[in-house]
Amino acid sequence: MTKEELTLEVIRRLKSAYPLAECTLDYDQAWKLLVSVRLAAQCTDARVNVVVEGLYKKYPDVASLAAADVADIEEIVRPCGLGKSKARDISACMKILHEQYHDKVPDDFNALLKLPGVGRKSANLIMGDVFGKPAIVTDTHCIRLVNRIGIVDGIKDPKKVEMALWKLVPPEEGSDFCHRLVEHGREVCTARTKPYCDKCCLADICAQNI
Repeated sequence: MTKEELTLEVIRRLKSAYPLAECTLDYDQAWKLLVSVRLAAQCTDARVNVVVEGLYKKYPDVASLAAADVADIEEIVRPCGLGKSKARDISACMKILHEQYHDKVPDDFNALLKLPGVGRKSANLIMGDVFGKPAIVTDTHCIRLVNRIGIVDGIKDPKKVEMALWKLVPPEEGSDFCHRLVEHGREVCTARTKPYCDKCCLADICAQNI
């Protein structure tokens, strides 16, 4: 089986196993996803979803969050860890959205990358989930699983994994595929315990078992 054939078969099987491919960060506006994805660095999505409730209650829109004191933001987001740097990035990012983009999130990948605290993973998440554009989100689950399955070979650098996947994954499948990898990585192909290969829908085509 070629890498291309393997990738398409993995996509097909994961689509069947996890028909609802969704982001696990709660948001109802693009700027909120931008905030949440920054807070999610080295923090669980579940905790982020709880913390942002308090943040948005006090600062319900881009303008109010842009005007907020960084120390006040830090106080609220501290439970997510790295409070000082995350608060600084969120404040700076909201100021740019308010001053340069009329409180809107730009739908341009390179423009997103210029925002404070936004890297390729975050920019791809916004492009795929908010704007419905082709995206490859190389989070830790994605990187671990595509190496384990054999879609890529020994590539750990997020950008290099992303570039490799762009060559293999149909553009319209990228965003949902990455969400499904996250679900599979949490439920079956786990990192902190031994993977549950006995109940894995990919067991017979996974490089670990061949």
